[in-house]
Amino acid sequence: MGIERQEGRRIVSSAHLVSDKAAELSEVEYGLIVASNAFGLWMVRGTAAAQADFPEMADLGVIDILSLHSVNHRGRAKKLADICFKLNVEDTHVVNYALKKLIRAGLISGEKQGKEVLYSTTDRGRDLIRRYRAIREACLVDAFSALGEVDADSLSELARQLRVLSGLYDQAARSATNL
Repeated sequence: MGIERQEGRRIVSSAHLVSDKAAELSEVEYGLIVASNAFGLWMVRGTAAAQADFPEMADLGVIDILSLHSVNHRGRAKKLADICFKLNVEDTHVVNYALKKLIRAGLISGEKQGKEVLYSTTDRGRDLIRRYRAIREACLVDAFSALGEVDADSLSELARQLRVLSGLYDQAARSATNL
């Protein structure tokens, strides 16, 4: 992607974990750490900017925002288990707390159907998401277009590689519990 490194020098977060078999994995992990934190910061600040017209609204964290977008996805009501699955979060209590926070903020609603609660985005939640999308368009989409070297195909390939990595780390997590 145009970023060069000096031969023999790797940018890693934990030199003590660098393996002779796969030193590049430590570089990838450092990239994931930095990108994950930058993405989280973007979501929080982008959402805060979108909330400017809602000064009474509580501060939303990363899981809160991800949960809001997950509930809104495709405009269909979602169960807690479906939201956790989509976000790849095993601890349902974390997502459940986020959903309660979003309900208190008036961004989603919950409707009990049998033993399950189905969550849907409210008009206020959809308004916030529309504002977030406009800010995202202005701050990120236009910036990506200006780079020139990042096109739709390269972003799609990056997304595919991230899904593959996610699968590998999920499998490794399952294997680690059996050691």
